[in-house]
Amino acid sequence: MAFTMRAVKVPLNSASLEEARHRVFDFFKQACRSIPTIMEIYNLEDVVTPAQLRSSIAKQIRRNQEVTNPKVIDMLLFKGMEELNNIVEHAKQRHHVIGQYVIGEQGLVKDTASKDQGGSEFLKKFYTSNYF
Repeated sequence: MAFTMRAVKVPLNSASLEEARHRVFDFFKQACRSIPTIMEIYNLEDVVTPAQLRSSIAKQIRRNQEVTNPKVIDMLLFKGMEELNNIVEHAKQRHHVIGQYVIGEQGLVKDTASKDQGGSEFLKKFYTSNYF
């Protein structure tokens, strides 16, 4: 399978905040263009739509929107490009991608109702106090 990404290199420093901002937008465009490849490599069609994956990428970028130092932005951009490169080159497994970008911050929903049925009062208290 041919990879759609070329080796991407980030210049050492952005000259200004505006230049760093443009690089972030370029990175987002590049990440969005690689979504079909990622969906195909990891067989994510049954789990997530391309729009949800795009939204997850945007959320990851927006998490650092308050950063105003161009050097820090360049460092975050380098880390993002490295992550994207690892995903596109299939350096991660499917469950890593699903865990980070599909399930994400919300985590897995745990079903406590099935364990509470017919249990003793002690177990009910135990599950409510120690079940995250």
